[in-house]
Amino acid sequence: MTELELAAVLVCLAAFFGVINYFVLRLPQTIGMVVIALITSFALMGLHLQFPGLELADLVRERVEDFDFNETLMHGMLGFLLFAGALHVDLATLRANRFIIALAASIGVVASAFLVALGFQWLAGVPFLVALVFGALISPTDPVAVLSVLKDAGVPHSLEAKITGESLFNDGVGYVVFLIVVALAFSAGEGARADASDIAELFLLEAGGGAVLGGAAGWLVFQAMKRIDDYSLEVLLTLALVMGTYTLAYRLHISGPIAVVVAGLFIGSHGMAHGMSETTREHLTKFWRMLDEILNAVLFLIIGLEVFTLSYDNKALLVALACIPLVVAARFVTLGTIFTALRLKRTFSPGALPIMVWGGLRGGISVALVLSLPPFPHKELLLTATYVVVIFSIIVQGLTIKPLAGLWLKNEAR
Repeated sequence: MTELELAAVLVCLAAFFGVINYFVLRLPQTIGMVVIALITSFALMGLHLQFPGLELADLVRERVEDFDFNETLMHGMLGFLLFAGALHVDLATLRANRFIIALAASIGVVASAFLVALGFQWLAGVPFLVALVFGALISPTDPVAVLSVLKDAGVPHSLEAKITGESLFNDGVGYVVFLIVVALAFSAGEGARADASDIAELFLLEAGGGAVLGGAAGWLVFQAMKRIDDYSLEVLLTLALVMGTYTLAYRLHISGPIAVVVAGLFIGSHGMAHGMSETTREHLTKFWRMLDEILNAVLFLIIGLEVFTLSYDNKALLVALACIPLVVAARFVTLGTIFTALRLKRTFSPGALPIMVWGGLRGGISVALVLSLPPFPHKELLLTATYVVVIFSIIVQGLTIKPLAGLWLKNEAR
C-alpha cells in the first residue's frame, strides 16, 4: 500500500467513524474516534476467532504494524497540532501562571518519571533503567489529547491555562528526558556512559535551542506579516513557519516541539494583535482550527487501531492495569508537592489540584515514543502498559473531566 493509499484509507475511515459518532455515540469527536476504532478492532478480532479462514485480523494487523506511527506523529502531525494549540493560548494568562507551569513541565515531569519507574520496577520486576524508560515516556501529558478534550470540558479559564501551558511545554521537556534515559538504558552495555554535565548540556541544547529557534522564526514571520495584507499568503507563511522550524530543529538536534510551541505563542499573541488585519485573523484562525480537527480525527483513529500491535499476555495486562493508578498517583504526588511549595506565596482554589491531576491526559505521543524503542526483551510489556494507560486516560479521564469541573464550580459557588 502506497503512502497516498494509506492516507486515503485513514481519512475515509475517520470520516466514516465521525459520522457514526455524530449520529450514534455523540461523544467528543476525538474520544468517539478512539472508542469506535477500538470497537471495530475488537470486532475484527472476534470475527477472526470465529472464522479464522477469513484472516481479517491478520490482514489489519499487518497493515497497522507496517505503519510507522512514530514517524507519522513525531515528524509529521505533531508540529501542526502543537502550533494550532499554541496559537489560541492566552499568553497573558499563561504568563500569570508561569511558575506552576514551569515547575510542572520540568521538575514535575522528571520527578513523576522516577516515581513511576520505582513503581513499575516493583510491579514488573524489570531493570530500573527499563522502568525509567517507561516513566519517561508516560509522565509527560499529551498536549494533543489535553487540548482536544479541554475544548468542551468547561474547565475555568485560569485552570485551563495551567493544564494547557503545562502540556505544551512538558511535551518538549519530556521528549528530551526520554532521549536521555533511552541513551543511558541502551548504551550501558557498550561502555558509553554519560555524566551529569553531558546530560545537562543535552537538556539545555535541546530545550533552550528549541525555544530560541522558535522565537527567532516566529519573529521573522511576524515581521513579514506586518508588511503584508493578503490572508492567503499569510496563512501560507504560518504553514512554512511550522514545517521549516520543525524540520530545521530536527536537523540541528534541538527540540522541534518546543520550537513550534514558542513560534505559535508568538504568532498567536503579537502576530494576531499587531501583524494582521481582521480578515487575515479570521481566515488564519479558521484554517488552523480546521486543520487541527482533521489531524486530531486521524490521529485518534490510529491510536484506536494500534490495539492490534499489543501482546495479549495475562501478566502484561495485569501489570498494565496496575500502571493506571500508579501514573495518576505519581502525578498527584508531584503536583501536590509543587502546589504546597507555591502556596507559601500564592493561593489556589481547592479543586485546582485534582482537576490538574485528572486533566493531565496521556495520548499518541506516549504510544509513538514506545514504538520508537529498539527491539529488546521488555518492549512488548512497555507497549502494553503504555497503550492501556493511554486508552484509560483518553476515554475515562477525558469523559469525566467535564463532570469533575462542573462539581468543582458548583462547590465554588456555595
